[in-house]
Amino acid sequence: MTDQTEGTQLPSSESVPSSALPTDDAPVTDSPEGGDSGDTARVDPSPSQAFGDFAAFDAPDELFADPRGDTGFGLSDDPGGDDDPSMSRDDFGTMLQDFQSGIQEVREGEIVRAKVVRVTDATVILEFGFKSEGAVPREEFRDSEALSPGYEVEVLLESLEDDDGVVVLSKKKADFLRVWEKIREAYESGSPIQGTLVRKIKGGMTVDLMGVDAFLPGSQIALRRVPNIEDLVGDVYDFKIIKLNKRRRNIVVSRRVILEAERGKKRETLVKELLVGQVRAGIIKNITDFGAFIDLGGLDGLLHITDMSWGRVGHPSDMVSIGQELDVKVLDIDWKRERISLGLKQLLPYPWTDIDLKYPVGVRVHGKVVSITNYGAFVELEKGVEGLVHISEMSWTRNIRHPSKLVSIADEIEAVVLKVDPAAEKISLGMKQIEEDPWLALPLKYPTGTRLQGKVRNLTSFGAFVEIEPGIDGLVHVSDMSWTKRVEHPSEIVNKGQELEVMVLDVDGENKRISLGIKQVLDDPWPWLSERFAPGVECEGRVVRVQEKGVVVDLGENVEAFVPISHSRVRDNQSLEDYYGPGDEVDLKVLESDAANRRIVVEVMAEPRRRITEEHDTEHATEDGGEAADDPEAAAGEAEEVAGGEAVDGGEAVDGGEAVDGGEAVDDDEAVDDDEAVDETLAVRPDDEE
Repeated sequence: MTDQTEGTQLPSSESVPSSALPTDDAPVTDSPEGGDSGDTARVDPSPSQAFGDFAAFDAPDELFADPRGDTGFGLSDDPGGDDDPSMSRDDFGTMLQDFQSGIQEVREGEIVRAKVVRVTDATVILEFGFKSEGAVPREEFRDSEALSPGYEVEVLLESLEDDDGVVVLSKKKADFLRVWEKIREAYESGSPIQGTLVRKIKGGMTVDLMGVDAFLPGSQIALRRVPNIEDLVGDVYDFKIIKLNKRRRNIVVSRRVILEAERGKKRETLVKELLVGQVRAGIIKNITDFGAFIDLGGLDGLLHITDMSWGRVGHPSDMVSIGQELDVKVLDIDWKRERISLGLKQLLPYPWTDIDLKYPVGVRVHGKVVSITNYGAFVELEKGVEGLVHISEMSWTRNIRHPSKLVSIADEIEAVVLKVDPAAEKISLGMKQIEEDPWLALPLKYPTGTRLQGKVRNLTSFGAFVEIEPGIDGLVHVSDMSWTKRVEHPSEIVNKGQELEVMVLDVDGENKRISLGIKQVLDDPWPWLSERFAPGVECEGRVVRVQEKGVVVDLGENVEAFVPISHSRVRDNQSLEDYYGPGDEVDLKVLESDAANRRIVVEVMAEPRRRITEEHDTEHATEDGGEAADDPEAAAGEAEEVAGGEAVDGGEAVDGGEAVDGGEAVDDDEAVDDDEAVDETLAVRPDDEE
């Protein structure tokens, strides 16, 4: 360093090499932040880098001679005339020593004291040494808001001048060097060191060890996986340093190692003391969807959700909370798998004891709906005791598709106890039993022959369900829909939602069935039909459908007749479909008119024309080659085998005019969709045979 004063050059001080970061062989002495710098991590004071050793410099007298001839240091005249331009050699030496004593020796790689000059949004400007300034990022200070001009801090002087000519300082590295010795001692001795969980990072968390950041892997946080490690931020624990790298300033710590050591000690004690059936105190450590983990003082046990209460538990958090202390009973111990099963409800009385005496059959009870399924609703009668109201026991008359249509969760309802099974812990309840069964009064309310207005609620393949009052449905069988027409499907006569008049044919209150008829509302036309279509009468007809043993034809006004295959003028080795089709006009002659059995048998007068080519004859040839009957008695015999085109065993025709026994109705509380298959045998009269 040179100073140009009246053409005289000051000698330069010796250059001092920069020191590197402290090594393990060069311990760092602690000094509180902002304290005395005499304990800073550097070697003994050496000659000033900025000025050299002025004490060893014997300046010539000429240096202090006044250019004008006066004794003293040559200075230019003070323009103001207030300063004394002369200074003695002794005065200058004293002033220089005072200045040197007021500055600190600074070298690269050393921790120096600095004063805050000002604080910006991103950096903190510091002054150190001989009026030198440097900038440190604000994030390196833990509490940058508390910094103010004049505040003293310790920083590491990394470089007096970088490539840009800027002084490089670091607060973070200075803190690291201050605590490094303690961290190294803790690592070498294996002793725990206290730290604070600062934040979550990828793979784990950052731990603050006396101001230095260390890495805590996620697997080393606890004995079991922690689902939400963000909840641990701010907690203080003891950690063990498991990896240390000074050059990379890498510190890895573990809390699990300490916990495993503690658990090992406590486990030895618990193994000797813990027994199945014991009641022990514990603290809730964690809550999951299936239960809660409880610390028994060295080992964790699981309190499963099913063992929390005799009643229904929606979620474990409804019963317990983290940190809660409670007594639990040891249910099972598996030392090999280190699993302990605990119970809470086992400390309470068993609620199903003498339950049949408390809730006898027939008694009315009140409860709250706690669960709804497809087949019913569960009702809580008391804590731990629930009963089931089956969907079939909810209403006498309503067709309930799902229990939620009638009840909701948390509804308070009244029911009747139907059955109690203490061994299976089951109670059957009924809601409809609260009211009188309306079916018991229906036989008197709707005697046979009563005419009613109803609405078609549903159609099946064998009939139509008609609602005669809210919740009460009756069945109109297809055989009771028309006097003269053979109904294949109810949709040929009625439509869903149609309002119509029906007649009550039978009421079965015990089986909850009502038989209804549509054709019975009208007079029986067969007495005059038998006269109009007497044997020998010739008429015209239209083919309705072709069956296996004959053809059904319409004689007009929905009056149907049957043409046996023997009177269709089709040879036995040929198919009826080859000659007849729906809508074909044919000339007919009545062979038989039976009013009692409500049937008309006719024959075709003219030879039918073939509907397909000759080359298909062999494909439709029949195996049986019987001859056609020549007399009306034979045709009548065939007609008895087919009633309205339907084969009936025993040669008896189905009587379409008699009421169907029991109403053929399906139980009123059963749901029947349009496309739902229902056993058609329910709709067959006693005098019918399949």
